Amino acid sequence: MSSQYKVHIVEDDKTTRRLLENVTGMLGYDIKSYENGQQAWDSFRIERPQIVISDWMLPEMDGLELCRMLRESMTDSYTYFVLISAQKRSRPNLEAAINAGVDDFLKKPIGSDEIWNRLRVAERILNFNNQVKRLESLIPICCYCKKVRNDGDLWEQIEQYVNERTGADFTHSICPSCMDTHVRPQMESYKQSLKDKARSIAD
Repeated sequence: MSSQYKVHIVEDDKTTRRLLENVTGMLGYDIKSYENGQQAWDSFRIERPQIVISDWMLPEMDGLELCRMLRESMTDSYTYFVLISAQKRSRPNLEAAINAGVDDFLKKPIGSDEIWNRLRVAERILNFNNQVKRLESLIPICCYCKKVRNDGDLWEQIEQYVNERTGADFTHSICPSCMDTHVRPQMESYKQSLKDKARSIAD
């Protein structure tokens, strides 16, 4: 397990909360715990944890509302949400949880092996999500003309591509390497052609 992930535990029952803290702590996660949903939400907006393990029934804000607000606030990051519940895993309850954005479930009473298994799944999903984001961040560019393929599958100059997305304008210059490799030889060739032309006229 990797300690790079932040895990927020939201549980008002002390015994269950301590169990979750012990297991996640032993696995090397950076953990924080909360007794009610409002505390967790206030912290989440600052901390942005990658994994949340939350009870369904909580003071001030329940687990479903916490998950719902979390999903609405997400921008470029994803949080894996595990819901803990003593309620029956009925179809209406499962549908309510899924509609709120819950990723996984733990049925009370829970054991350390179950927690460990859910965290392994969470890490796999988060790692896969990060890989997809890295692939999506790659910009297709032609290795010959250096044009860039845009979202409409059309090819355009890289200056236009960047300007449309950032508003940045380009000024063109010549780097020292290209000056030596391309520009100076062309200038010398042009000078030589002028000399040759002048000689031919004199003759």
